Amino acid sequence: MRLDFLYFCCLILLTGVLFVTCQPVTEEASVVLTADTATIRELLMRQQDDWNDGNIETFMGAYLNSDSLRFASGGSYRFGWQPTLDRYHTEYPDRDAMGLLTFFDLHIDILSENWAMAFGSWNLKRSGEYKDIGGLFTLILLRTLDGWRIAYDHTSSAS
Repeated sequence: MRLDFLYFCCLILLTGVLFVTCQPVTEEASVVLTADTATIRELLMRQQDDWNDGNIETFMGAYLNSDSLRFASGGSYRFGWQPTLDRYHTEYPDRDAMGLLTFFDLHIDILSENWAMAFGSWNLKRSGEYKDIGGLFTLILLRTLDGWRIAYDHTSSAS
C-alpha cells in the first residue's frame, strides 16, 4: 500500500514536470530563439573567416576570455583563454598548418536565456607537408555583456 502511494506521487510529479517543460513556445520567445541562433551562427562563421584570414587572435575573440574557459581536444584539456590560444599557436604554427577551415552540419540549440550549445563538423584543407584533417565539435556558449562566447569546446579529430 505504501509503495503504491509512492508510485502515485512520483507519477503526479512526473506529469507536472512534463506539463511545465512541454509548454508551447510563444511567438515572442520563438523570435528570440531564432535571433540567438542566427547570432551564434554568425559568430561561428566570423570565426571561420578569421581562421581563413590567418588570424588566430581574432579567431579566439569568439571564446570567453576567462580562466574558466575549458577546451578539450587531442586527448587533453586545458583551462583558460591564454592556454587555449597557446595551444592553437603550437598546433598551427604557419598558414600551411592552418589551412582552409570549413564548418558544416551546424546545429544550434538554445538551452536557456544565457546558455546555448552548438554541434557540428569541421574540416581543414591544408597544403605543404600537412594532411587534410577534420572532425566534430561540441560548443557550450554563454551569453555575456559582449554577446555570445564559447565557454566550453570539445573538438575531436576523425583521423
